[in-house]
Amino acid sequence: MSWLRGTRRSARRVCVDQRGFTLIELLVVIIVLGLLVGLVGPRLFGRVGQSKQAAARAQIELLGAALDQYRLDVGAYPNSGQGLDALQRNPNSPNWSGPYLKKAVPKDPWGNPYKYRCCPGQNGEYDLWSEGGDGAPGGEGENADITSWDSGQK
Repeated sequence: MSWLRGTRRSARRVCVDQRGFTLIELLVVIIVLGLLVGLVGPRLFGRVGQSKQAAARAQIELLGAALDQYRLDVGAYPNSGQGLDALQRNPNSPNWSGPYLKKAVPKDPWGNPYKYRCCPGQNGEYDLWSEGGDGAPGGEGENADITSWDSGQK
């Protein structure tokens, strides 16, 4: 029984000796975390915009390859009225061998449809572009237009 009393006393000492964090310690941790988020957060969000632009360039290149395959089969690019939908559905062309895309024509990374002008385009045989994050012509940074004629397309 005496050993039982000894364990009770040591258990009481352990409970009395344990303490939580002080308010100052908690505030220091919160401040450090706030500084980390403030310094690292903007860098990460800047990368999101760059990745959307890279995805748009890649999609424009893939759409350009599909347009080139369409032209090889049909003899001409789809006109502006047929648009990019001619890559998925036959626009009543006898030599159409599509669909030239595995899935529906994608929207740009910002959720807007790609713009297409053809026969001729203002910058080549066709013009294919995204108006960037703002969905309006021009812009800078994430809002800049991504075009087929600037990416070495054609």
